[in-house]
Amino acid sequence: METKFKKLISEIVRLSSGLYQKDFLLTWEKSNDEIKQILLVAEILKYLRENNISLRCFDSGLAVSIFRDQSTRTRFSYASAANLLGLKVQDMDESKSQIAHGETVRETANMISFFTEIIGIRDDKYPGIGNAYMKEVAEALDDGFRNGVLHQRPGIINLQCDIDHPTQSLSDLLHLENYFGSLETLKGKKIAMTWAYSPSYGKPLSVPQGIIGLMTRFGMNVELAYPEGYNLKPEVIEIAKNQAKESGGSFKISGSMEDAFKDADIVYPKSWAPYSVMQQKTELYKNNNEQGLKDLEKYALSLNSNYKNWECNENLMKTTKHGSALYMHCLPADISGVSCEHGEVQKEVFEKYRILTYIEAGYKPYIIASMIINMLFKEPDKILRNLQNRASVRKG
Repeated sequence: METKFKKLISEIVRLSSGLYQKDFLLTWEKSNDEIKQILLVAEILKYLRENNISLRCFDSGLAVSIFRDQSTRTRFSYASAANLLGLKVQDMDESKSQIAHGETVRETANMISFFTEIIGIRDDKYPGIGNAYMKEVAEALDDGFRNGVLHQRPGIINLQCDIDHPTQSLSDLLHLENYFGSLETLKGKKIAMTWAYSPSYGKPLSVPQGIIGLMTRFGMNVELAYPEGYNLKPEVIEIAKNQAKESGGSFKISGSMEDAFKDADIVYPKSWAPYSVMQQKTELYKNNNEQGLKDLEKYALSLNSNYKNWECNENLMKTTKHGSALYMHCLPADISGVSCEHGEVQKEVFEKYRILTYIEAGYKPYIIASMIINMLFKEPDKILRNLQNRASVRKG
C-alpha cells in the first residue's frame, strides 16, 4: 500500500497546477497537468477508501446541488463525493425557493452560500443557457465575497451544461486509463464517438462534445460520426481539431457509423439532438411557446426515425480492432429489446459490457471528490498525506 501511495503522491508534486480556488466548468479551460492532477487525486481517494481509510476533510459545511434536469448517476455521485469528504448535501429545489417571486440569480447565489464549500450545477437542456447560468452564479459569488457578504467563496462544479459534461468525460478518461494501463498507452488508440438512434427527443450535446473535447488532448485518434444534420457546436469542433494537432493524435468527422467502428479500440455510441434543433428549442423555451416545443418534438422524433439502423450491434462490433473494442456509455443506454423496441445498442452487446459500464460510472464520485479537494485545498498532496498518516478506519 505504502509504495503505490507514495508513487501517486510524487506524481502530483511534479505537476504544475492552478486548480486551487478555480471553478471547474469546461475541461478545455484546464491545462494537461491540471487534468492529470484531477485523475491522480481521484485514484488516491479510491485507493484509500478501498483500504478502509476515512477521507473526511471537513468537520462541517454544505455541498449545494442545483439540478435543472433529471439525473441519477451524477446526482448520487455528487452526494457520495460530498459525504465521503464530510460535507452535508443540500439540494436546491427551485420550486421551493423565492425564485418564482422574483429573486435574482445574484441574490439566490449569495443566500445559499453562507456556509457552503461547493456548489454543483446541472443545467444542460438549452443551448446558450446552462454554461451562461453557471458563469452568472460565479460572478454573483465573486461579488458577494469581494464585498464581505461571504466569508469564503464556494467553488462551482459543472455537473453537466449545454456545452460540456466534465465529470462524465473525466470519469471516462480514468476508466480508459485503468482499462488500458496508463494515459500514455491511449496514444494512437482509436475512439469512435458516434450518434446512435434513440426513440426519445432532445438529448444534450454535452456528452459527445465532452468526449471529443477531452480525448483529443491525449494523442488519441478520435472519429466523430453522425447522420446529416446532427452536427455539434462548431466552436467545440474547432477545439477538438486544434487539440488533436497539438497532441499528435487525429480528429475526423464522418457520416458513417460503419466507418467509425472499423478498427476502433473504443466505441461510444450515444444519441444526441441536432444542434440546430436544440437552438430552436432554446428560442421556443425563452418565448414560452409550449405548442412550438410540442411541434419541434414531433419533428425531431420523425427525424430520428430515419436512422434506426444507427445501432451498436454484434456485426458492427466484429469490425472493431480484433473484434473486441471497449464499449462505453454514460448511461442510461437505450437498449433495443429491453428499454425500448429500437435503441442505441443491441441487448446482447450491452449485456456483454454491462459490468464494465457500471465500473465506468463508478469513477465519477472520485472525480467529483477530487475536484472538490483540488478547488478547496492549496496543497492537495498534504491533505492526502494527512489522511493516510491519520489512517482513521472508515467504519468499525
